[in-house]
Amino acid sequence: MALPSTALRSEQENRERLLAGDIRALRRARGLTLAEIGLKLGRSVGWVSQVERGLSIPSLSDLRAFAELFGVPVSLFFSHDVPVENERGVVVRAGSRRTLGTSDSGLVEELLSPDLGGSFEMLRSVFAPGAELKTEARRPTEEAGYVASGSFDIEISGVWHRLGEGDSFRFDGKPFRWRNPGAEPAVVIWVVSPPVY
Repeated sequence: MALPSTALRSEQENRERLLAGDIRALRRARGLTLAEIGLKLGRSVGWVSQVERGLSIPSLSDLRAFAELFGVPVSLFFSHDVPVENERGVVVRAGSRRTLGTSDSGLVEELLSPDLGGSFEMLRSVFAPGAELKTEARRPTEEAGYVASGSFDIEISGVWHRLGEGDSFRFDGKPFRWRNPGAEPAVVIWVVSPPVY
């Protein structure tokens, strides 16, 4: 049964609103101004502002440019389907999570948060056996994690910590690296504030 045109239009408007909110949240999380984004994308400040307010819809090439600028996969901008209206922005069903990363990279993350507009994001991170972040990372964030299964090593400020199922960690703006020393995937529930994806 086809949806009435008003329902289709409403669904499209909702996707556009969610896309606008994600772009705004990513910009803010990186501490960038509208002017800086416009300069980096070769677009006007007005256009970037309209995109963030859902008044202009970026093209696919624009979305690729945003993804590259923010360091996220372009697929992040395409997975907003929520079949039940009263769950939108509140509930994320297991089969509807937005996936970030690929198995080729050794890290696949699923966004557990309904969107990027809140003060934090929650991710389900699956680290393949032997996967590691070789180069130290540092973000202006507070982060915490809970190891749901497997073995997981995390280095925070030069100190390695070996964690197992049920263990947790937290750090704030410190340099970190990680690795999965085990023979099985490690699953970590990771919380980041403010959102970086």
